[in-house]
Formats: sequence, C-alpha cells, structure tokens
Amino acid sequence: MNREELITAVAAKTGLTKKSAEEVLDTIQDTIMDAVRDGDKMALAGFGTFQLHERPAHKGRNPRTGEPIEIAARKRPRFLPGKHFRDLAK
Repeated sequence: MNREELITAVAAKTGLTKKSAEEVLDTIQDTIMDAVRDGDKMALAGFGTFQLHERPAHKGRNPRTGEPIEIAARKRPRFLPGKHFRDLAK
C-alpha cells in the first residue's frame, strides 16, 4: 500500500474527503517526526513506538582497502512494533 492508497482507505473508513484524510495523515506524520526529532518517545498502544536511537562510535574497515576506520556516532529514528502488531504476523 502506498501513500495515495492509504489516504483513500482512511477516507473510505472515516467518511472524510480525500483532502481531509490527507491533512490528517500529514499532521500525524509531522507530529511523530517532530517528537522523535526532539528526543521524545512516541508510543501508540498496540501499534508501536517511534523513538530516537543513538548508535555509538565504533571501528570498521574500508571494504576496498581493508584499512581500519572510525565510524562516527549517530542518531537514527527507530520503530518498534507493539505486541498486537507483532502478533498479526504469526
């Protein structure tokens, strides 16, 4: 399912227009991204948790030369599915 199909499905299930459903989806995405960017955890019970994950600096190797290199620490967004979401895959 792509973005347009999601908007169409939300509009059909809620009775909203596609434009309204798109605005709702955009607002939800922006809110989640803003919270995670600010270092907050965004938990949706039964669905999952969006959070910022800090990966520490570590050593690696250049694949071409085999030379050791230092890989810098970085932060990345992470989604952890909730129990109900995980159970759907069983």
